[in-house]
Amino acid sequence: MTTTPQHNSTPPTRQYEQYPISVKEYVTFREQGFLIVPNLVPLDDVQEMNEHMDHILTGTEHFPGVPPPPADWDPDKKISYYLRVHMLHRVLPIHERFLLHPRVLDVLEALIGPDVLALQSMLFFKNPGQPGQGYHQDSYYIPTFPDTLCGAWLALDRVDEENGCLWMTVGSQNEPVYPDSDGQSENGQRELSDIEPIYNASNTDENVNGLTRVARKYVGKEIKAEVNPGDVVFFGGHILHRSHANRSKDRSRRAFVGHYCNARSFVPWNHGAPYEGEAGNYLHILGRGTTHLPYAQPEFGTPCAANHPPAPRAKRQSAPMSMMGDMDNNLMTLTPHSEKNDED
Repeated sequence: MTTTPQHNSTPPTRQYEQYPISVKEYVTFREQGFLIVPNLVPLDDVQEMNEHMDHILTGTEHFPGVPPPPADWDPDKKISYYLRVHMLHRVLPIHERFLLHPRVLDVLEALIGPDVLALQSMLFFKNPGQPGQGYHQDSYYIPTFPDTLCGAWLALDRVDEENGCLWMTVGSQNEPVYPDSDGQSENGQRELSDIEPIYNASNTDENVNGLTRVARKYVGKEIKAEVNPGDVVFFGGHILHRSHANRSKDRSRRAFVGHYCNARSFVPWNHGAPYEGEAGNYLHILGRGTTHLPYAQPEFGTPCAANHPPAPRAKRQSAPMSMMGDMDNNLMTLTPHSEKNDED
């Protein structure tokens, strides 16, 4: 279905305090493959997205890219109509703002940056009784070369085991991306001499999901990511993760999820939609930093590096930049390289 972006909504002007990611958080992300940052997104923002989702569920408003449930359905049935919706940042201003949320980009800048490309947005409803998703690796679905993919999972509800939280398999972030046995995808790392293709990734049946045998190498290391509204779970593209069904009687498990990569990675991906050329970078938005590759402008003018390059970065391009740990304050900071700093 062809959709037309909505241009009639002006993004609210909001100021956010920069989030200073610590060296400890950076190390945790590398050691565990994921990182939970509590209270990263303000609750006012969370409430705004939840109200927007209420309008979608009840059908009181119609949005591009979101076909409404049948009008003759009763309210309870309408609520179960949606499980998730993809890529609404291309047609709705609120989704673009959440994908390019400054506080989320602050963390990504340190974990995979300093140059960050925003690729995908997903909205999860997961009402009572709705299913989860079996073991999978995000880099299988969204290839980036070199592989710098990172997800940012923003909780919009209290999320725990009962209503279907994420489960992260710690240690599996060091695994390669497993190719599918049907040979239809080239996203897996077939270059490894002894890698065995898998089958049925994302299937909720452990006996059917081929990644189960990989996950079993990390028995006792699967951690549930129980979070509160405004908390964000960051996780790399290789880590095996899953979620179970929402077993609660009356609690939703809403989440807004963005996927990102370093803006200097080659991205042959457009969510299954056609595009011209081998690289799809020109379809995705530059959130932070700079890049030698093409990128898209935000459709609704959300402030980011694509339309508002940060002045400090522009003045320092004579020296390469990277995120480094500051031993004086234990924070990750953007630091210029120089030859004199590389001496033994």
